[in-house]
Amino acid sequence: MSHTPTTQSNTNASGAAAKPTLTGVRIRQRKGQAKATAKFEPETFRDSLLLHLALVATPPTTNDLVAKLVQAGTTLEYLKYSEQLFELLFVGGLLQPGGAYLDDKRSPFYILQPAGGELGDWPPVKGIVETLQRVIQRYRYLQRPLEESFLPDLLGYLAKWDADQRAKLAEAIAMLVIELQIAPKALTSLAKDHVVKDQVGLDFLTKFFRVYLARQSIDHLAATIRRSGLRDILTVFPVQIRDRAHLDAHFKKEGLPQIIDWYAKVALSEIKEETISAVSRMINDEDSNQQIVEHLKAQQAERPAPEADLCEWIFLGWMKAFDWTARADQLDANVVAFVNRLAPTLEPFCNGAKAEVGIINAVQVFCYQDTRILKAFPQILKVFYNTDIVSDQAIIYWHQKGAKPQGKQHFLKVTQALVDFLEEESDEDDE
Repeated sequence: MSHTPTTQSNTNASGAAAKPTLTGVRIRQRKGQAKATAKFEPETFRDSLLLHLALVATPPTTNDLVAKLVQAGTTLEYLKYSEQLFELLFVGGLLQPGGAYLDDKRSPFYILQPAGGELGDWPPVKGIVETLQRVIQRYRYLQRPLEESFLPDLLGYLAKWDADQRAKLAEAIAMLVIELQIAPKALTSLAKDHVVKDQVGLDFLTKFFRVYLARQSIDHLAATIRRSGLRDILTVFPVQIRDRAHLDAHFKKEGLPQIIDWYAKVALSEIKEETISAVSRMINDEDSNQQIVEHLKAQQAERPAPEADLCEWIFLGWMKAFDWTARADQLDANVVAFVNRLAPTLEPFCNGAKAEVGIINAVQVFCYQDTRILKAFPQILKVFYNTDIVSDQAIIYWHQKGAKPQGKQHFLKVTQALVDFLEEESDEDDE
């Protein structure tokens, strides 16, 4: 028998009329709303997924495992239970806060599983990584929770696993970053105090580097480290050995000289930026030349850099502080006077032929790139010679075979008169 909707109107205690309601009509809950309000039952999800995985033959094949997971995904809510899905595939069971297992129930296939036994020749690390890659290609929404929450949290529990298990996790995450191109944000967890303790984080990072470099170049790895948000790999070292000497010794012992060379370049780049900024700031603050020299000497004592590089950075710091707002026809004279005033801050560090030729080339390249002071080059060179920053032999050598290719013919031409004069002076001295 059909029901005819009737409208009921009630008056509440305050006397205000209540909103009319429909009686006799069954209002269905929307599917999305039902999912959002559904009870969160991770153990129920786990048990359901284990039923699907129990159908995978042993020894397993990756194709069979992928097929069963994709089939399970048609009925199970992978997005809602993504953390539990990953826990089963990585560590085999559900985890409590803090990293301990919730109970004794385990997946038959997971990354930390020992090889052999019913697995046969199927490698759990490679097999699960390939499985994840193909499942995530099917369910793209799983990649973000994997890289943004699950893996960073999992690496926070590293101390819970033994050395062999940590090695498997390092291999798996390196492969996921390379092959699935997941964001390497998880590496920031290695700098947490409880992970740094007892070199747990360092041990993991070393194994991660080894696996990564077996598949990709050091430049590729360097880009990954930059994207990870790990500010400095030294932060993974325990505080008592957190310095360059221990870093070099560790990676030399581990047979990873590429890491030592890469880190040296990174450290040098940081010193470069700091030097340029410091010189520019001190000039703008009207510090004396002597104060600038003392600062640079203290920096060299604490974090030494090659003198050829340091001289170039000092010059770049000058140019950063220089007032470029003057009229174009006055820039040449202004920059020469500026260089002459600051020459005493460079002279103490420009020792030896390499540093002297290097600073000439630094000025050459700068003038080539910023043509506003292109004509000032020979005058700057004269200032360098008159203030003992460079010798006559350094200028002659630069002119004969040491000049950079950038605008080379132009710079050789405009300095020909100076070089002729220096060669004549040198001949007279010899006589």
